[in-house]
Amino acid sequence: MKIGKQNFAFNRTFIMGILNITPDSFFSNSRVIPIEALAAAKKMIEEGADIIDIGGESTRPGFEAISVEEELKRIVPALIELKNNVDTPISIDTYKASVAEKVIIEGADLINDIWGLKEDPKMAEVISRYGVSCCLMHNRKVAKYRNLIEDIIMDLKESIKIALNAGIKKDKIILDPGIGFAKSYEENLIVLRNLKRFKELGFPLLLGTSRKSVIGLTLDLPVEERLSGTLATTTLAISAGFDFVRVHDVKENKRTAQMADKICR
Repeated sequence: MKIGKQNFAFNRTFIMGILNITPDSFFSNSRVIPIEALAAAKKMIEEGADIIDIGGESTRPGFEAISVEEELKRIVPALIELKNNVDTPISIDTYKASVAEKVIIEGADLINDIWGLKEDPKMAEVISRYGVSCCLMHNRKVAKYRNLIEDIIMDLKESIKIALNAGIKKDKIILDPGIGFAKSYEENLIVLRNLKRFKELGFPLLLGTSRKSVIGLTLDLPVEERLSGTLATTTLAISAGFDFVRVHDVKENKRTAQMADKICR
């Protein structure tokens, strides 16, 4: 897979570093303002980040949606600054096609869509037209399942179909089972227990569990103390054959991935 100018040969685990240009992300230590974005990104790259994922709108449970204008106001200055100063691929976490088109024009290499192309009917066409990569996450408006894992796989297949029908090339697609989205605490654990099932879809896989509530509820710890729990899920993902982990704490997850890769790959 090629993301931006970088080739990703899947002989190791890749680290996606989270850069939140938001005032309300659930992990306050991850929030930065645009003027701080370059320094924060460079630090993550030095610590081993392979991709920087910029988010302008918090999507934590109960989040308040913001306008396209506000989202662009937050992320475009940071994106431009990064593109002018680092070679690392830049991902933008958005589900809005108008935002995606603007950031792609400004140099974004990957669109990370928490709705798997299902929220905005124009998203797939935008991604296809510009030939960028995408990460399609599992999500649902109504979190009711007949068979959790089978239903998630079916939903992801629907996202894949939307992508391919729009002309997005297969080698531009990454899939994410969506831990913390449209799933209860118990359902998140079931997904984590069944990560190997998602390999049957035949696409690179990303796991995003960093400091999420499934870890907090399991360990009874606040968000600031969930690093060790996150590292456990990173190891689990790698043992299940996942290729990317999306994390706040790059250095620690990078070292964990290196050790797990040595054993599992």
